[in-house]
Amino acid sequence: MTQEDKIVKSTGIVSSATLLSRILGLVREQMFAYLFGAGFSMDAFIAAFRIPHLLRDLFAEGALATAFVPVFTEHLTNKGKEEAFYLGNLVINTLLIALSLVIILGVVFAPFLVQLIAPGFGEVAGKIELTTKLTRILFPFLALVSLAAVIMGMLNSFGHFATPALAPTMFNVGIIASGFVLCPFFDPPILGIALGALLGGLGQLGVQIPKVRKQGFRYRPVLNFKHPGLRRILVLMTPAVFGIASTQINIFVATYLASLLPQGSVSYLSYSFRLMYFPLGIFGVAIATVTLPFVSAHAAKNRMDEVLSTFSSSLKLVFFLIIPSTIFLMVAAEQIIALLFQHGRFQYMDTVATSKALILYSLGLLGFAVIRVTAPVFYSLKDTKTPVITSAISVAINVILNIILMRPLGYLGLALATSTAGWVNAALLLWRLDKRIGPFDLRNLFKALSRIFLASLCTGLLVWVFFTLYQPDLSIAPLSQRILLVLVALGLGLLAYVWVCHRLKVEELKRVFDIFKGIRKPVNRGNIRRGDNDLGSQ
Repeated sequence: MTQEDKIVKSTGIVSSATLLSRILGLVREQMFAYLFGAGFSMDAFIAAFRIPHLLRDLFAEGALATAFVPVFTEHLTNKGKEEAFYLGNLVINTLLIALSLVIILGVVFAPFLVQLIAPGFGEVAGKIELTTKLTRILFPFLALVSLAAVIMGMLNSFGHFATPALAPTMFNVGIIASGFVLCPFFDPPILGIALGALLGGLGQLGVQIPKVRKQGFRYRPVLNFKHPGLRRILVLMTPAVFGIASTQINIFVATYLASLLPQGSVSYLSYSFRLMYFPLGIFGVAIATVTLPFVSAHAAKNRMDEVLSTFSSSLKLVFFLIIPSTIFLMVAAEQIIALLFQHGRFQYMDTVATSKALILYSLGLLGFAVIRVTAPVFYSLKDTKTPVITSAISVAINVILNIILMRPLGYLGLALATSTAGWVNAALLLWRLDKRIGPFDLRNLFKALSRIFLASLCTGLLVWVFFTLYQPDLSIAPLSQRILLVLVALGLGLLAYVWVCHRLKVEELKRVFDIFKGIRKPVNRGNIRRGDNDLGSQ
């Protein structure tokens, strides 16, 4: 099996597992909309969770994973399991010490942090106090999800992707269950959701432990701050905090400014951003997760031609999956949100407001996906400067655009600013990577991009025509009608996209078909051993 086949098959596994998690994530958001709507309690929870969520991107799935996987893979490839697992224990124990301090400080200074992220909440009686209480409950979530990220990195380095991809489902299950089991026992009920998030984080860690133990990992209470592998991870992780977390930093800024706008603005942005993140998580993050260990293994052996080939192949797969998702979200924004969220306290006026934000966030979807795939490559190449510079530029542009656009466009200006900043970051990363390991085969990339974009436009036009001919009044349409509307549009769009891609001979169409064929075939499980040329596949 070729490396490309392994990437395609593993991407299919991760995407399928992530799809389940994202579906549960939508169920979670539906529960939020039904129980809390878009107002006082939901604004408070979103702002409270934003603080540990931002730190999670710095300490867990973002910077830590990006810095840990290349170094762990190098140890596994060149030094064997024993040395790699020793490094894993050093990282876990160092994290426990550092995060314990962060959590203590977070709990103590929660009132200050809430004032910092959401100063506008002080205008509504009790909102600051509720947000502070939620923040203190949610801070320990950071430790749970960070440890889960280390285990995920180990498993990915061994070529095991399914279990780590399924782990986030436990987080969503914990929150969904809390909405019906814990919330009735708390006043206000939103406190039960915060406890459910902690239980979900514990499940996300626990479900991966049996798998990594099967690989031979055993926890050891060891510390060695002078270990070269640990120090390299810390060196890589420091700039990665800025390189990987630019999107979250931009959202953090948007939350701060949205708190100054009319009540509900924070919720509109949150609902729409999470819905935009649905295809990003299924496709963009899945491709990035699978590509990183392969790129790291090639970089460890100084095979720059293989690094370039692997990245280019992954980038075209991102085009194929993300561009049609972007256009569908933009065309069907109002219909999708009416189906998913317009229940209970979430009214049609909230649907309209959220759909407008979704359209503007969707403009940046491809840029966010490119960042996910591109930034980790620099850390595999031991280049920590470039992601820091591009991220700093992106954040600066986001802040400037937020201030400029917030007055004329309100919360919509914040969404547009975030998407624009994401594109700037993506473009700068691609330009620098082309100089670093290129040149890219621009003719091949443009050929794939143009055909995929044309197919996506045709698909979007068909869906738009369908909605024009058949558009019920969503303010009164029953749930069954809303379900039928979105399902028919999705089916028409998918069939049209596949047919047009087939007619245009888009190569990635065959690759995606191979994904689903590969999932059904028996898979050889392999490990990285000293002298192996490729990663094992799951």
